Amino acid sequence: MSPSAKNLIIDNGDGDEPMSNHSNNRHFDEVLNAHLSRRTALKGSLGASIAALFGGVGLAGCATTAGSAGGKLVGFEAVAIGSADTVVVPKGYKVQTFIPWGTPISGNMPAFDPMKNTGADQGNQMGSHHDGMHFFPIEGKDPYQGSSTEGLLVMNHEYVEPRYMHASAVGQKLSRDAVPALVNGKRPADECRKEINGHGVSVVHVKKGANGQWGVVNSKFNRRITGATPMAINGPVRGTDFVKTKYSTDGTRTRGTLNNCAHGVTPWNTYMMSEENWAGYFINKVGASGRTREQSRYGVRSNDSKPATSRYGWELADSGADEFARFDVSAKGADASQDYRNEANAFGWMVEVDPFNPESTPIKRTALGRFAHEGVVFAKAVEGQPVVCYSGDDANDEYIYKFVSKGVYRKAAGLANGALLDEGTLFVAKFNDDGSGVWLPLVFGQGPLTPFRFNSQADVLVNTRLAADTVGATKMDRPEWGAIDPKNGQVYFTLTNNSGRTATDKANPREKSRWGHIIRWAEAGNDPAATKFNWNIFLLAGPENDSQFAGKPLNKDQMHNSPDGLWFDNDGRLWIQTDISESSMNKGDYAQFGNNQMLCADPRTNELKRFLVGPLGQEITGVITTPDGKTMFVNVQHPGATTSADDFAAGKLTGTWPNQGRYARSATIVITKEDGGVIGT
Repeated sequence: MSPSAKNLIIDNGDGDEPMSNHSNNRHFDEVLNAHLSRRTALKGSLGASIAALFGGVGLAGCATTAGSAGGKLVGFEAVAIGSADTVVVPKGYKVQTFIPWGTPISGNMPAFDPMKNTGADQGNQMGSHHDGMHFFPIEGKDPYQGSSTEGLLVMNHEYVEPRYMHASAVGQKLSRDAVPALVNGKRPADECRKEINGHGVSVVHVKKGANGQWGVVNSKFNRRITGATPMAINGPVRGTDFVKTKYSTDGTRTRGTLNNCAHGVTPWNTYMMSEENWAGYFINKVGASGRTREQSRYGVRSNDSKPATSRYGWELADSGADEFARFDVSAKGADASQDYRNEANAFGWMVEVDPFNPESTPIKRTALGRFAHEGVVFAKAVEGQPVVCYSGDDANDEYIYKFVSKGVYRKAAGLANGALLDEGTLFVAKFNDDGSGVWLPLVFGQGPLTPFRFNSQADVLVNTRLAADTVGATKMDRPEWGAIDPKNGQVYFTLTNNSGRTATDKANPREKSRWGHIIRWAEAGNDPAATKFNWNIFLLAGPENDSQFAGKPLNKDQMHNSPDGLWFDNDGRLWIQTDISESSMNKGDYAQFGNNQMLCADPRTNELKRFLVGPLGQEITGVITTPDGKTMFVNVQHPGATTSADDFAAGKLTGTWPNQGRYARSATIVITKEDGGVIGT
């Protein structure tokens, strides 16, 4: 259709944040190339450079032999690259499709029907676009020990695909992020509510049956946390002018969590939701020059945007209700207590919730900084020592952060809880050419973070990116998931890609960073709270002629690009998940990689094999096993997303996995071995 001004189709693209880091800080590629050139010229022998890099920075555990811990960790037969609309796992493994989007879990248990379900129904069903998750054993005492047959599966729902949610979308030319055509310049309020409730987190009580199949338990623990759920604001930003709104005139509360990608699990058995690409959900209806720095540095939209709406246009809901008006962050009243000019400042945080207390209020932990949190990963907690966690800012040219608590972990005294995350020091990483690194403190009054640029610690935290710019942190290629090796404490982070880089030639293959890589580091003295570290490159993703792992190009069983999800199991296997964008998947140079996949690596023996290939149009994301390692949960997000706008209008779908209804649906898959053994062996 050709929408008129009154019947405009809102299509804001993929929803990723626009490039907003215009600082002069060094980019990581500049550091990496300088580091490699100190050993061997890049075009001469990248493998030799990588070998020298691994050997020269004091990272232990890179070349120990397999079997010392009780046998081969990566024992399966690799699966081939594929582009079918199905899930492929190695021989000897089986898959159960589980809790797809719309599965009823609470309330009146409304059956899934996207043509009829209301916004309220969606608030009692599994959310959309499954992402990071954790299995909490049902005993509720330890996040990694306890039952392997019953527990709470807690997962994020990153965003929604409106065309699959509404009857009004049928027959319209809608891309994966577009909403149905506006009616007289407005959106139906309940469609907006349904999309808001499709976001957030699901807490689901699950149990393995006698037949080996997993099912949902109708339980008091089952809960949906959505883009509208009341939440508390804690930490240094609580009660400050930065977060005062019409909803919370004292700056202590807000509503909802959005764009939850990866996650975190605290040592005290709670769940952390991340807020990643949240900025596009808001609009300041003045020109770009009228946005505050808290808005502009994060990419909040303005009337200069095309189209001039938020990502889904929720501020255009025809009811005009406050629950939707808050997405317009223009200054309209006499002060912040009369409008939502500060609403976006209440997003971009890590949010903690106790999954075993369904009445608990989620808490935004502001001491951990405000940015596009991919997730958070905690170092092993040690009695009497500070709590340490790491987080990546998932946008081009952004940074990697570390938080060290002021208080110490006291599990024995019953003092280990979320309050430890409200006081401490936030650091940002600087990677040096010689393989060393330093953690730069983001503390008001220290270094350049002076009253000339900032007014308080709350100001530093609300403007974390600006603070990181100011101290000279190293720009990275979209820092995403982090993982910590349980065997030696080394920290790994995926750097998915940075396609916005200048075009290159074959002599400069990494300038554009199309394929991504994985970095790792060891903290000085093996102390997570240290302010110095040594780093190296674990893996350069890409095709056989443009990749490196353990000094060799990736082979056909290892080839992948855009590493994203990352997780270590208890035995020390590193699980790597990929996120080739829908616009590139199975096209051009990306066709050689097929659909998104998951690989398994043993960092000690330098083994790497492809374990899983997903269906069409999806991202493989989120992975966890039960404590015994014999059941693995993996999420398949946005299958069928590569359906074009024209094909959607014609009812021609590219991918319908898992074939449980009219459209493709995000879902969890449950993987087990046919012999009942540990996953990966």
